Amino acid sequence: MFVNNINSTMKNFFLSSAMLLLVAGCASAPPDDPLEPFNRSMFSFNEKLDDVVTKPAAKAYVAVTPAPVRTWVSNFFSNLQDPWISFNNLLQGKPTDALNDLMRFVFNSTLGIGGLLDIASEAGLPKHDEDFGQTLGVWGVKEGSFIVLPLLGPRTVRDTVAMPLDSAAESPWSLPYGDPMVRDSATRYGISGLKLLNSRARVLGLERTLDEGTLDKYRYARDFYLQQRRFKVYDGNPPLEYDDFDPDEDVAETPQEPGENQ
Repeated sequence: MFVNNINSTMKNFFLSSAMLLLVAGCASAPPDDPLEPFNRSMFSFNEKLDDVVTKPAAKAYVAVTPAPVRTWVSNFFSNLQDPWISFNNLLQGKPTDALNDLMRFVFNSTLGIGGLLDIASEAGLPKHDEDFGQTLGVWGVKEGSFIVLPLLGPRTVRDTVAMPLDSAAESPWSLPYGDPMVRDSATRYGISGLKLLNSRARVLGLERTLDEGTLDKYRYARDFYLQQRRFKVYDGNPPLEYDDFDPDEDVAETPQEPGENQ
């Protein structure tokens, strides 16, 4: 029932996000975050839910699961992402990276025992991180407003629109018409729960850095998310945010310290 509700919620988000994308272009509110009051409330809700449910479950998972097993679980889910990453690299006009990702999947699915071992990285095939939200960005689709979704966390409107497709491609077992071996609801829920626990366990401790590093956790999380998404869309070379900055400005106009060149 919970997963069915989530699927229904995602459909509603898909429709509402399309409306938000239209509204965002006409909004006169500050850039990036015209929905800040709603976002702050949802950010607080997600934090409380994490404190009560997700974080304790992740700590228990770490306590009872040996480190090598957690590594195998991470490798398994990471391997399932590679075909979708390959496809997005192809859509972005990067055929070499797309071939790299496809070869990663082949190597790890066979020599890596179904993806439990990351043979491909040891063979010199690096792991990439691409999704359809990034592909839309490469195609010129604007990111739209920043929004914090219940349970799902920070997004932009563009990433929210792309999210159902990304989720279906990276988690094929969640589809009711997927592999017959995982059509059983309990199996699907179990795999999805394991993926969630594993993902949360991998970032345990980062909240301490967030707590100690800023007085405004929401703003810090928002700015970090937007910056890292732009970094990924532009493959590490995002455009300057300030158009009036001229790196070639004549240094002679810079005031000199007393005593210089005398």
